[in-house]
Amino acid sequence: MRYYALVCDYDGTLASDGRVSEETLTELERLKGSGRKLILVTGRELDDLIRVFPPLNLFERVVAENGALLYRPATHEEKLLCGRPPEEFIGVLRERGVTPLSVGRVIVSTWEPHETTVLEAIRSLGVEMQVIFNKGAVMVLPSGVNKASGLSAALNEIGLSPHNVVGVGDAENDHAFLSLCECSIAVANALPMVKEHADSVTTSENGAGVRELIEKLISSDLSSLESHLERHEIPLGTREDGHEVRIKPYGVSVLLCGTSGSGKSTFATGFLECLAEHGYQFCIIDPEGDYQNFEGGVVLGSGRQAPVIDEVVKLLEKPDQNGVINLVGIPIGDRPSFFESLLPALLELRAQTGRPHWIVIDEAHHLLPSSWAPAPATVPKELHGMMFITVHPDHVSPVILSSVDVVIAVGESPEQTIRIFSQNLGENPPSVPQLKLKPGEVIAWWRRLEADPFLLRSIPPRMERRRHLRKYAEGELGPDKSFYFRGPEGRLNLRAQNLMLFIQLADGVDDETWMYHLRRGDYSHWFRESIKDESLAREVEIIEKMADISPEESRALIKAKIEKRYTGPD
Repeated sequence: MRYYALVCDYDGTLASDGRVSEETLTELERLKGSGRKLILVTGRELDDLIRVFPPLNLFERVVAENGALLYRPATHEEKLLCGRPPEEFIGVLRERGVTPLSVGRVIVSTWEPHETTVLEAIRSLGVEMQVIFNKGAVMVLPSGVNKASGLSAALNEIGLSPHNVVGVGDAENDHAFLSLCECSIAVANALPMVKEHADSVTTSENGAGVRELIEKLISSDLSSLESHLERHEIPLGTREDGHEVRIKPYGVSVLLCGTSGSGKSTFATGFLECLAEHGYQFCIIDPEGDYQNFEGGVVLGSGRQAPVIDEVVKLLEKPDQNGVINLVGIPIGDRPSFFESLLPALLELRAQTGRPHWIVIDEAHHLLPSSWAPAPATVPKELHGMMFITVHPDHVSPVILSSVDVVIAVGESPEQTIRIFSQNLGENPPSVPQLKLKPGEVIAWWRRLEADPFLLRSIPPRMERRRHLRKYAEGELGPDKSFYFRGPEGRLNLRAQNLMLFIQLADGVDDETWMYHLRRGDYSHWFRESIKDESLAREVEIIEKMADISPEESRALIKAKIEKRYTGPD
């Protein structure tokens, strides 16, 4: 199962005219019966929500006040996720005749056209507040608080990753939490820009649209929407023509094979770093201590102490923690038997939570030898989210080889490696390019697509990328590669010769100039053509196409994405 929770907006999504139909309630109960959890995310104040919708116990968590308040229906506990607004701010709004005016635990809300008065009050008092719109409603919250931040807190409490969640909504304030979810759905009555950015749109409106979604979740785990989720694919590298090659984060297994010292660990490290950057959880089984210094994971086990399976599971119960399981402290002959106990525990955790999303097994020929034939109950019929690393593919269990979707061959004889792999499965080997691979080059083969293997220039690990990142973050790009803030009438000519200067200038230019370049798609074009960062360009394109986004919000989003890639911790 891929999706372990459904996250719903209330008004306009679950509810029509503030009420949820009996048919929708029945379907929500049916979804719970399938083993999935329900989370409600709403802009409403909690007391109001309880009044109009008593059966909140259907939901594992309720995020109210547009992300400011977390409610646990089973225990009726409330948890504020941010500080309350200053009383002085509320007093100013009342003095200036803002009515109606509602004040919740945190949220302060009114209706258009009072947004101008609200913004003036924020500026005059110098308070760090933001205004969020929702179909005419004007909601005021502390900066950084929205439905996504509230949902993140809820998922963290119940131990689920956003990558195992599907969300459904209809309005402006749903953008944030929908973009957090692995799969985002807009009901048919949603605003046009919500539909535009959602992964899919229901054919029915409101609760009927949610019922339609629930049926697909229960019957097929939304398998028909897989092709709509390209935004989550993990980059592996580029072809000779510069075309980026990506791999699906779900439903795929990889065999990484080649001679010793050929670059298997380098390729694996680059791949694991990309998984970490995208927020997918992984667990590395490390028989020889090759990954003990890997910065993206918590190491359990050492040369003096064997890892403990219960501790491994406890570590991975937290969605934001990756594990490196060092087996050096276990005698060589005992490692396969330890692994035979560890693997079912990892697969059981995955069955319960969908994680770890990837399990990486180094020295697979030793831990999963050709004689390995597990009982049917031990291993799922279809293994996925696995990377098997080996020098000897012919020494790996046929059960494992038959599960492989992608073969990555490195070293001096990739054609021989792929031929051996195919022969061990009784298949005819494909035609492999006769090339002498340079450092960082591999031969990649999507074997189930019946396509020919091809040369791939892989993504180098972070240590090797630091110099590249520093060049674009702080270096000196030439005049032809720099970005120029000119504005609609060309009155300006502000040159950004690197990303840090771009951020500084972006904070200083006027809103008209900023939005002029945003609407033209100039930012994503620069990131793609001059910075050579296709992933960043795609994410910024989404921001550029948001019809109602403000200059302040778009600046903050683009700045955050740049800083995450180029100025975050190494």
